[in-house]
Amino acid sequence: MRRASTWFAYALLPVESVLVVCLVAGVRIPPAVLAGAEAAVGLLPLANGVAFLRLRRRGLSNREAVRALVPEPALRLVRHELRLMAGLGRWVARRPHGVDGPRTEAFPHARDQAALMYGFAFVCCVETVGMSYLLADWPVVHAVVLVLDVYTVLFVLGLHAASATRPHVLTADALRVRQAAHVDVRIPLDRIAAVRHESLFTHGKKDAELNLAVGSQTSLTLELTEPVDAPRLLGAPRPVRTVRLHADDPRALHRALTQALTRARTAPSPVPDPPASV
Repeated sequence: MRRASTWFAYALLPVESVLVVCLVAGVRIPPAVLAGAEAAVGLLPLANGVAFLRLRRRGLSNREAVRALVPEPALRLVRHELRLMAGLGRWVARRPHGVDGPRTEAFPHARDQAALMYGFAFVCCVETVGMSYLLADWPVVHAVVLVLDVYTVLFVLGLHAASATRPHVLTADALRVRQAAHVDVRIPLDRIAAVRHESLFTHGKKDAELNLAVGSQTSLTLELTEPVDAPRLLGAPRPVRTVRLHADDPRALHRALTQALTRARTAPSPVPDPPASV
């Protein structure tokens, strides 16, 4: 049933897209076709609801049941959008994410992209006003484009808000490097072989490299002894051995990371237990 529901959703999506395009273009669609499309749209959540209840009765948790019903790429896209919207709330409330642990240092990295993102958001606002004026005589098209334009503005602001509220985080045993809402990689300190402070403005795509550029710039390079996994947006694995990132104050991050590595490598070994008496 789960497989049938998934294939039904994949088949329904292009059909609904064609119908929306036809409605926006003013093409007359027979009432029977519209009724069938509406029935299909209503049937899909009903079938998923029945499958969800069956999975819950088998003992799965809510999260496990949702993961069994919804493909992983779709879940990742939904989580990404939710993080962007949550980032807007955290940005307004000035509450950064993931910096509350003990012995935690946060290093922001969004300052050098602020002007670009604000400019992009302003251009999107101008485009929204212009399209509203041009499409005033087509109410359906105007409503669709207005929703898309407003969401685009929120998306752009959410990207910057996610970057501003999700800084790089250094703890006693790991460095957590992040970018917007789609990159969050934990690098254990014992896997960092070397750290260099170097400014780079060009980054070629190479295997086993992760470039987290801000404003086309990275300022720190980490060489790892073992690869860490930096999953792509849709969940595909990506092992990396070189990580390049940026921080608003790269010298402070370099200094703090160097000190943390020194402490981790010079930590005293645990005292062995005394031999058991015979």
